[in-house]
Amino acid sequence: MNKSHYSIKHHACGSVQSSVNIPCANMLITSSITTDLIALFVTLAVLFISYWKWTYQYWQRRNVPYVQPQIPFGNLTNSIKGKEHTSVTLKKIYDEMKRKGSKHAGIYMFNKCIYFPIDLDYIRNIMTKDFHHFVDRDFYVNKKDPLQAHLVNLKGNEWKNMRAKLTPTFTSGKMKMMFQVMAECQNDLLTKMHEECLKNKPIDIKEVLARFTTNIIGSCAFGLECKALEDEDSEFREYGKKMFSETKFGMFKRLFAMTFPNIARLFNVSLIHKDVADFILKIVEDTIEYREKNNCSRNDFLQLMMNLKKNPPTDIDDHDGKPLTMDEVASQCLVFFAAGFETSSTLMSFALYELAKHQDIQEKLRAEINSVLDKHEKKITYDSIQDMKYLNQVVDETLRKHPPGALLNRKCVKDYKVPGEDLVIEKGKSVMISVLGIHYDEEYYPNPTQFDPERFNDENKNSRHNFAYMPFGEGPRNCIGMRFGLLQSKLGLACLIKNYKFTVNKKTQEPLKYKQNNIVLAAQGEIWLNAQKI
Repeated sequence: MNKSHYSIKHHACGSVQSSVNIPCANMLITSSITTDLIALFVTLAVLFISYWKWTYQYWQRRNVPYVQPQIPFGNLTNSIKGKEHTSVTLKKIYDEMKRKGSKHAGIYMFNKCIYFPIDLDYIRNIMTKDFHHFVDRDFYVNKKDPLQAHLVNLKGNEWKNMRAKLTPTFTSGKMKMMFQVMAECQNDLLTKMHEECLKNKPIDIKEVLARFTTNIIGSCAFGLECKALEDEDSEFREYGKKMFSETKFGMFKRLFAMTFPNIARLFNVSLIHKDVADFILKIVEDTIEYREKNNCSRNDFLQLMMNLKKNPPTDIDDHDGKPLTMDEVASQCLVFFAAGFETSSTLMSFALYELAKHQDIQEKLRAEINSVLDKHEKKITYDSIQDMKYLNQVVDETLRKHPPGALLNRKCVKDYKVPGEDLVIEKGKSVMISVLGIHYDEEYYPNPTQFDPERFNDENKNSRHNFAYMPFGEGPRNCIGMRFGLLQSKLGLACLIKNYKFTVNKKTQEPLKYKQNNIVLAAQGEIWLNAQKI
């Protein structure tokens, strides 16, 4: 009995002992795991910071002037955080390095090492003389995305073949042929302006002009009446807005994908709105089917693409001789639509703002327009536009102050020895050029914040370095649609300045600041003008 009692008691005591020790053991184990995790985290953090610091010494190791980067965003912290447009950040870097007398610099985006040329001769070499080292643009492309086979994205021989096929599409002769289609959109623009004036309210001029250029692109590209000026809910206008509006996250995603393209592709990161691509593809397919079935044609961009789809040009040797596929046709139409309406409406908006701020320049331009039209039966024609020299100066000065494409990028495709420097830009490295920085450089443009079209009279243009002005890029990869964009912009400006006097409405946020997350430069809060019929 005693023995049994003892055994039970001993067992009970054992149980009690166990119930006390298990939580203690668990606490010890948990403490040990926490300690290990902290140690692992600290180790990883140390390795991460060490790797970043080592990466951020890349340009220092090569004796290239550099701007001190910040972990983890490098030199584009404000851009990546959505505080300012990337081109504004790059302009600040340009200004800082120019003050120090640097001909070039090294910068970083996340851990990506980027060559940043400042001297215009260095830039000329990259863009033209030594172009074969910098054939590609450094854009992220996910080939799983629809309609990616357009000229902006293509690289190497694919780009070379496509450029050769498309170049005859944008000659002066082809632009003159398309002009009448453009000119037909004037009446809708004037009707819209009349309606806006009757409201006696400030006019969001960018929205009016974006609808105008959407109509032109719809007509010249697809042979369709978009009715964007008449219809507030126009599909073309809505999809156009979607293409160029980005959130802070969207801009972050774009910069991240450019820096870490392999990681972005691994997670299938897309930078294109699929519904926009589907919309364009359906229009292209339906229009081509209709034209082929009914044996009809028009003097528009899509017809030229259809011709390339059937028979690529035989009078040009510098391409592969293959016809365009349907995907390639639709891809070119997508980028033509996007670039055509947005950049031109942006250019006209900034031009009208500057003219509204400078009434003397507006009056001088109006006098020229009326004088030229008197010689052309009062009609705005292709030839009359070419005769408006001061209008050309106004457009050039607007593009200097507010270039829609305010930065350029290239990718080094084979090692490049920088002339006059003990530096080799390694294959795979990116190049960024600050167009905004160059356009505001006092060495080339004294008092650069002043709007002065006389900077672009013949004498002043000829006295400047050719690469001090690059709103459309330079070299073989310049903007292929430059003539088209300038033509429709001059048409819109001539039409409006002839018929309306513009002043700035107080609703416009001054001084102008640029939207942080737009792909092209655009004014924060939009540009609001008053218009008075002449």
